[in-house]
Amino acid sequence: MEQRKENVMGTKPIRTLLPGMAFPIMLSMLVQALYNVVDSIFVAMLSENALASVNLVFPVQNLMIAVAVGTATGINAILSRRLGEKNYAAAEKVAANGVLITLVTWLAFAAFGAVGSAWFLDMFTKVPEIAAGGTVYMRIVTVLGLGSFMQITFERILQSTGKTVYQMISQMTGAVVNIILDPIMIFGLLGFPRMEVAGAAVATIVGQFVGAGLGLFLNLKKNPEVQIHLKDIRPHRATVADIYAIGIPSIIMQSIGSVMMFGMNKILISFTEAATAVFGAYFKLQSFIFMPCFGLNNAMVPIVSYNYGAQKFDRVRKTVRLTVFTAIGIMCVGCALFELIPETLLGMFSPTDEMLSIGRVALRIIGVHFPLAGFSIIAGSACQALGKPIYALINSVCRQIVVLLPAAYLLSLTGRLELVWLAFPIAEVVSVILNATFLRLTYRVSLERK
Repeated sequence: MEQRKENVMGTKPIRTLLPGMAFPIMLSMLVQALYNVVDSIFVAMLSENALASVNLVFPVQNLMIAVAVGTATGINAILSRRLGEKNYAAAEKVAANGVLITLVTWLAFAAFGAVGSAWFLDMFTKVPEIAAGGTVYMRIVTVLGLGSFMQITFERILQSTGKTVYQMISQMTGAVVNIILDPIMIFGLLGFPRMEVAGAAVATIVGQFVGAGLGLFLNLKKNPEVQIHLKDIRPHRATVADIYAIGIPSIIMQSIGSVMMFGMNKILISFTEAATAVFGAYFKLQSFIFMPCFGLNNAMVPIVSYNYGAQKFDRVRKTVRLTVFTAIGIMCVGCALFELIPETLLGMFSPTDEMLSIGRVALRIIGVHFPLAGFSIIAGSACQALGKPIYALINSVCRQIVVLLPAAYLLSLTGRLELVWLAFPIAEVVSVILNATFLRLTYRVSLERK
């Protein structure tokens, strides 16, 4: 039988392993957050209707990403666990089946986009320019969206073996290509035809395929621990079930965010449209603060899964503990920024006096919960990595649907907009209590055994 060296995730000191894996992921996710903002800026230069058409497609794109990332999270966790168990044949079966179900998932979205784009846009708008632009944009990003799904899958396979530098290269290359092509495709520069909204979609697709192609190349050439063979890409029921046991809760959790945003916008617009503008600005700002935390979290999952599979429970505890403290530290910085310079942060969005007045109060109230969120993010993912994804799902539903939205609605009945923002710290307190309880239960069941 082929002998393979112990992966660094099972041998390297946690204090150097975690930051070494996390930094490339953090950097690539920050670039991704920057791309999202830059993309909107270029489209907004066309017209307000152009930006509206792209924004209306966002729920579909968000759902695509939720399904792709959730599936890849399951692939990542199970693959790392099999490597920790030294079961290399099973690990390669996980990778092959991961590629297969990623392909099938894309085909489902492509079919929906091909026949349902016009119907979807018609539910939101009767303005011909918005409907036409949104329909074209949605068809392109869904029908040609294979690159997005494959890029995420290949990056998570690299991540599962600790090759986060290569993951960073793949993700950043795709994002940079996208940013460069945006103005060229949208405005027709350098001899290219002016494609406007369709150009933004094409730039996105090209960037995704570049990232996916590079991710596949890096897996084949630089990731010998996981060998992907075409002959192995056939369904294996038990492996697919293992992947989705972790992946489905992750998919649902990420999709819940879209439901929460829809509900909050309905509540806030009853006060003033400026309140919804503040809410949108907040989400763009918080992405730059949360992305490093998510990057740290993504580095933790394969380390925990690998060492859990290898039954190195002390390393599991050390990894979770160090990740929690680091995440809280990052979020404390974010909290300080929201408390001390909210006007400066909002100034990036050319706010009106009304928006600035509302936003100053909103950011300071919402920012209070950031350190608590740091603990919740890591604790929930630790439960997932240790085979208890249902806990993270329960917490996500309780936080965003059971607590946050009802609290925001009840507070809105007071007629005071500033009180509505309190729903965020209220929901986070409940989330911390649940996550602390679930993490303790997970430790007791999974780690407290000889």
